[in-house]
This record gives sequence, C-alpha cells and structure tokens, in this order.
Amino acid sequence: MGKRVGVSLLEPERYFARISRISIRHDIVACGFTHVLLDMDNTVLSRATHDVPSDVSSWIAKAREAGIEFCLLSNNWHRSPYEEGAKLEMAVVAKACKPLSPAFIAARRKIGGSRNSTLVVGDQLSTDILGAHLAGLQAYLVCPLVEQESKRTRAIRTLERSLLAPREPEGLAATKVSKEDVL
Repeated sequence: MGKRVGVSLLEPERYFARISRISIRHDIVACGFTHVLLDMDNTVLSRATHDVPSDVSSWIAKAREAGIEFCLLSNNWHRSPYEEGAKLEMAVVAKACKPLSPAFIAARRKIGGSRNSTLVVGDQLSTDILGAHLAGLQAYLVCPLVEQESKRTRAIRTLERSLLAPREPEGLAATKVSKEDVL
C-alpha cells in the first residue's frame, strides 16, 4: 500500500449518512470504482430488523445497472453472510477477521477488482476503514443503519464518535424528514 501521508489510517475518504446517499455516478463510477466490498451488519443489513432496507436494495440494484460488482465482507462466523449473499446475489467473504488485510484482498480478488478499482463501504472505523487502508484500498464510511449494537461494539462506537465529532456525514439532511416534507 502507498503511504497515507498526512491522513490517518482511520480516516475515511468520504463519510455518508447512509449507503443510499452515495452517488453511484459521482462518488463511485466517476472515481473509477467498478468493484465494491460491502460490510454486512448495519451497513447493508439492519441489526434491528435483520432486513435490507428498501433504499439500500434500490441503491444496490442501481449500482449493478451501472456495472458495479459487489462482495459482502463480514466478520460474522454464522451462516447469515452466506444467506444474505445468496439473497442479494453477491459473492461473500465471511469470518474476515477485519481489520486484517487477507480477507479484503481475497474479497477484492473474488470479484476481479484491482486496488484502484475497488472501494470498501462500511460503518466502522476500526474494522472497515482501517482494514481497507491496510489492504491498500479506499474506503467510505456510512452511519450505522441503527444504533442497536452488541456489547462489544458499544465501547468502540464511543471512541469512533469522538474521532468523527468534527465531521458531519454527507447527505444527513436528506435522510431526515421534516414536517413540511410530510405535509
């Protein structure tokens, strides 16, 4: 990986309110990305409902239409990544041990991506963003779909919030519905 001069390994290239706030045309295709490694829990799949929200499904479908290839990259050791991958018709690398690089490299290769053509999208600095950068990939951070977290993740989230405090996610205003929008 090239040196990240003046940039922390924990600093995402971009920070979005939701995955559906990432412009496929401007933020992915125009940046030269043709392959995307997606974190599963709380990025694509809601931890609260265990469903893929409709805006996320729609975003994935539109990205596919634009020629984007996907791979789910999950630390999960259960069957759920494979089940979700089958539903979403995506390649899967589970038991990833993120932020370690081997799974990122395996996922990238599994879908035929190069370092320059592959983007990582996830909701955690300490696993998704750090792991992408250690593997020489660019990464976009998204806010978690829901605030419901495992006990293990809560402490990490507190640290991540303090690191992100000066930044506001792109598209945040667009995800909030005002009274005027409803009326």
